[in-house]
Amino acid sequence: MSKVARFHQTGGPEVLKLDSIELSPPQADEVLLKINSIGLNRAEVMFRSGQYLETPTLPARLGYEASGIIEQVGSNVSQFNVGDKVNVIPSFSMNQYGTYAEKAVLPVHAIVKQPANISDNEAAAVWMQYLTAWGALVDIGELAEGQTVLISAASSSVGLAAIQVANQVGATPVAITRTAEKKGLLLKHGAKHVIVSESQQIAEQVMLITGGKGADMVFDPVAGPVLNKLADACGQFAQIFVYGALSTENTMFPLFAALAKGLSFRGYTLFEITQDAKRLQRGVEFIDKGLTAGHLKPIIAKTFSLDDIVAAHQYMESNQQIGKIIVTT
Repeated sequence: MSKVARFHQTGGPEVLKLDSIELSPPQADEVLLKINSIGLNRAEVMFRSGQYLETPTLPARLGYEASGIIEQVGSNVSQFNVGDKVNVIPSFSMNQYGTYAEKAVLPVHAIVKQPANISDNEAAAVWMQYLTAWGALVDIGELAEGQTVLISAASSSVGLAAIQVANQVGATPVAITRTAEKKGLLLKHGAKHVIVSESQQIAEQVMLITGGKGADMVFDPVAGPVLNKLADACGQFAQIFVYGALSTENTMFPLFAALAKGLSFRGYTLFEITQDAKRLQRGVEFIDKGLTAGHLKPIIAKTFSLDDIVAAHQYMESNQQIGKIIVTT
């Protein structure tokens, strides 16, 4: 038996319930994981509220990330053994699997060895954020030394990861945050510049930072009206990655900026990395190297217990956090 967080209807954090479920043994290409720590992600909030890329099949599980110890392996699993300390990467549908639990059966393709010299809580905060940032900025965008990247929603776990990844390759990360409250912490965590969008003009500030050249890349999970402001801040032939839809307002295409500057717009999700074995391996190697060298360091905002999963989701929706919210079992 395992305690599992599920929801039987879509809605706010209060729809999350802890159910006691008897787990089936792992199939041929699966493992049974005793979960230590769970990393929370905005995608899970959207899935729970019925606003995600796929419609939840009720009652629905949740969770893309975790650290834990393997308790059983399926008959086809040879690369892992019982007792291995491993992490879960987001590479499956939450209609099939989930990590919000004391124990969970998970596909072996979503399992990686836990990096050395980091805690279980930090390990649960690694893969979604760093693979998401690496996939857009490095694998696709080829962000290079001397370039400038604008990072909106910069205090999120993925935003902070993007700041660290940009620094690792020698680029200049410019963080964008709505209020001045988080400016100091963003600078402390590696942003070279911070733009406060409620009191500063994004394009004007970017032109001052870049000497009139404009940004080379944008990494944005918000969309909505801000997309036009970000396009205005871009330089010639800049790349704009949109990897989320946090804004509830319509997203208007910035036609004139796109035409005048030859801008490239790219919709992006992590799954194009995690479902491609070769690209995933390159990403894992980049992240392992960054963790070892100290360029990458997961930032934990707050820790909750699994019994307090409703409070954990309420905290995420408050947008107070800087970094990753962790739930322990």
